[in-house]
Amino acid sequence: MSGAQPEKSSGRRGKAVCTLLLATSMFALLRPAPLHAQETELRGEVSESAILSDQQRKARQLALATQGQQQSANTAQDDAPPRTYLPASAGAVPDDTGTDAATGSIFDPPQATDDTDNPTPPKPRRRPSSAGQNAADQDKTKTGTKTADKSKKKKAATATTDTTQAATDDTDSGTTDQEAANRRTLTVDSADRQKLDPGAERTAAIEGQNKKAEDDPFAPTGVKWGSFVIRPSIEQGLTATTNGDSSSAGTSALLSETALRFTAVSDWRENSATIDGYGLFRETVSGYRVHDAQGRIEGQLNVDLDNELRAIAKLGYEAVPETASSPNAIAGVSTPPLRQTIDGSLGVEKAVGKMQYTLTGAVSHDFYGDAELSDGTTLSQKDQDNTLYTATLRTGYEISPALTPFTEIEVGRRAYDQRIDNEGFERSSTRLGARAGLQLDMGEKLSGEFSAGWLREAIDDKSLEAISGATVNADLKWSPERGTTIGLTGKTTVETTTTAGESGDILYSGRLTAERQIRANLTANAALGLDWRDYVGIDGHDRILSAETGLTWWLNRYAGLTSRVRTEKLTSNLPGRDYTANSIYLGLKVQR
Repeated sequence: MSGAQPEKSSGRRGKAVCTLLLATSMFALLRPAPLHAQETELRGEVSESAILSDQQRKARQLALATQGQQQSANTAQDDAPPRTYLPASAGAVPDDTGTDAATGSIFDPPQATDDTDNPTPPKPRRRPSSAGQNAADQDKTKTGTKTADKSKKKKAATATTDTTQAATDDTDSGTTDQEAANRRTLTVDSADRQKLDPGAERTAAIEGQNKKAEDDPFAPTGVKWGSFVIRPSIEQGLTATTNGDSSSAGTSALLSETALRFTAVSDWRENSATIDGYGLFRETVSGYRVHDAQGRIEGQLNVDLDNELRAIAKLGYEAVPETASSPNAIAGVSTPPLRQTIDGSLGVEKAVGKMQYTLTGAVSHDFYGDAELSDGTTLSQKDQDNTLYTATLRTGYEISPALTPFTEIEVGRRAYDQRIDNEGFERSSTRLGARAGLQLDMGEKLSGEFSAGWLREAIDDKSLEAISGATVNADLKWSPERGTTIGLTGKTTVETTTTAGESGDILYSGRLTAERQIRANLTANAALGLDWRDYVGIDGHDRILSAETGLTWWLNRYAGLTSRVRTEKLTSNLPGRDYTANSIYLGLKVQR
């Protein structure tokens, strides 16, 4: 009996072990598939060392220790290498793996067929540790004397409870390793996708971005009108002057001045167009009587043609009263006559290598209004109406993008509407000129051109001397530092006359300007002017000196206060032409 009792106890212990193994296998088979089974195929190869965590190795050792009598049968399975998970692409690690309860081998979890580009990895599941399993073995030994059914239930419940408790204690220490094993490895193709994906990097909020500072925060914004952006302005102020009309007989006056200006720029994709205009109105408030108005409007169109040709078209209109200092001024007039000019030009540019060619044709027509004399009569000025036709060929060679020397040849014809004037002279003439100059393009630092040459107009009437002389033209802008602009302009003009025995004169005009932005809302400007008029047919000349300085203080982007002080002095060797005029202006400017 004593020998049978140990044998019977040994049989019960073997049945209990078999029951425990069967329950563990059924629990593994009936456990729900992990969430990551719905993911698409993982990427990258994963080695066995990366898959097996510390807890899984402990579970495998526990399974081998509890096999007991089945040691010989399971030896072949233990020696066989576990199946390694082989993902579709390199660099990926499975989120979860299973462990065969019977053999301790690692098996792949079932994969779902749902395709997802960026699946969310599930939370790692906790694994039982070896400590918990050892506690289960001790409980099974203590309860071996009880009945088989009660022993089976208690052992299964005790193993599950103790295993869970032990796994909880061991999981805290092995969480880092488990998370490292479940973390998806960044692959090369996924990194490239993040670079190409515009939404991969989170964009900062609009409020948090630094707004780029404007170059000129008080520049006019303009008004959109069709395909043009128009920038209008109006300026109203008072001028106190010592000479109301800048003449030898002028006296002091307080004048109201109104200036209207606008600029329109096209918003086209290829070609471009600009329109500029101004109007100036002066009216006496008190003192010397002045009542005049003048203005000009001009437009320019640039069109790119085929074969690297570029066309430039210009058209303008100007209305200016005859000034008291003009050589054609009429004495004793109550209202000076109005001189109107319509001009236009068409040019074609072409570049062949470093050579640049420009051919321009221009037409300018001047017509004069009648002069109203102080006695109430009128004097016709129609014998001064004339039209000037010119053609200019310009040839340049680009030494560098910044320097282009050029030469110009000009031919033209001036035709009077009235072939013989009121004094019996034929005033029509033939024009011929030549110039050489240099074009500069150094960006914002220095740009523009200047030239010098000779011009001659031969009058049809042989009794009148031809108008000829040197010509100087310039239009330069220099910026020595940011916020400062220096400008230099020069122009040579032939002025006609109908005075008996005189051919006309050549007027040389030069102007040096400076503008300085003291602050963002405060701008200072200054100008120096020199005019020299050389009469042809008589020994006479005029010299005009002028200086001006001013300030503009912007209250906001749309309104500002402006002021200027000006002085002008004309000196002539002809009688009755000298004068001096000093003035000060204060006004309000509004722009859009």
